[in-house]
Amino acid sequence: MLHTIAIDDEPIALEVVKSLSAKVPFVDLQACFTNAFEALAYLQQQKTDLIFLDIKMPDISGIDWLKSVVKPPMVIFTTAYSEHAVESFELDAVDYLLKPFSLARFLKATNKANELYRLKSSASVQEINPDHVFIKSGYEQIRIDFDDIVYLQSAGNYVHFILAENKILSRLTMNEVEALLPAALFTRIHRSYIVANNKITRMDKYNIRIDDICLPVGPGYSTALEQMVK
Repeated sequence: MLHTIAIDDEPIALEVVKSLSAKVPFVDLQACFTNAFEALAYLQQQKTDLIFLDIKMPDISGIDWLKSVVKPPMVIFTTAYSEHAVESFELDAVDYLLKPFSLARFLKATNKANELYRLKSSASVQEINPDHVFIKSGYEQIRIDFDDIVYLQSAGNYVHFILAENKILSRLTMNEVEALLPAALFTRIHRSYIVANNKITRMDKYNIRIDDICLPVGPGYSTALEQMVK
C-alpha cells in the first residue's frame, strides 16, 4: 500500500486526485493540501511514500518545493503545463501527468510508483546478499558483484552495467537500478549515470573521472557528490 498525499492550490484538482485514488486499490491517499508549506510540516511527522504534486502554485513552484525537501518521497507531477517535463524528470519524478488526465493514465503512473516502491522495499532487505545483486539480462539472471561495477549508463528503458571486464544490458530504468544498489557504494551523478564511489579518481562540479573515462555531472546532482566527500 502506498501512503500518499496530494498538493495543489486548486481544490477541484485535489478532488480529481482523490476520486481517482479511491479507484486504485494500492493507493492510500491520506491527506490533501492547498498550501505546500503545510504539506512540508506533514512530511516531517508522517510516513509518506508518494506525492501527487502540482507545479504551478502561487507561493512556490512544485519543482522548487521538491528541491527543498531532504530525502523526498516518490513524486508524480500533476500540471496543466508541459514545459517543465524535462526538469521534473531531472528530479527523478516517477511520472508527469498533464491535466486533465484520465483514470487509465493515472493508473499507469501509480503502477510505475508501486513497482518502484516494491523494488526499494526488496532492496532494503537485501542484507542477506550485501555484496551482489542478480540482474535479468535476456532470459538469464546474472549475478553482479558490487565491486565489479564501474558505472551504469541509461539506454532508454535499458541500463548498461559497465563492469571491470565486460558490460551487461538489462531492461531496467535508472530509478529501478538506483533502488537496487546500496546508497553507500553508488552515487547518481546524472539522469543517465550512476557511478561506483570507489572507482572515482577525480571529480569537480561538472565532471567525474574514472581513470581515462569522463562522465558529466547533471544539474541538481552536484550536492550528492559534495555529500560523498564530507
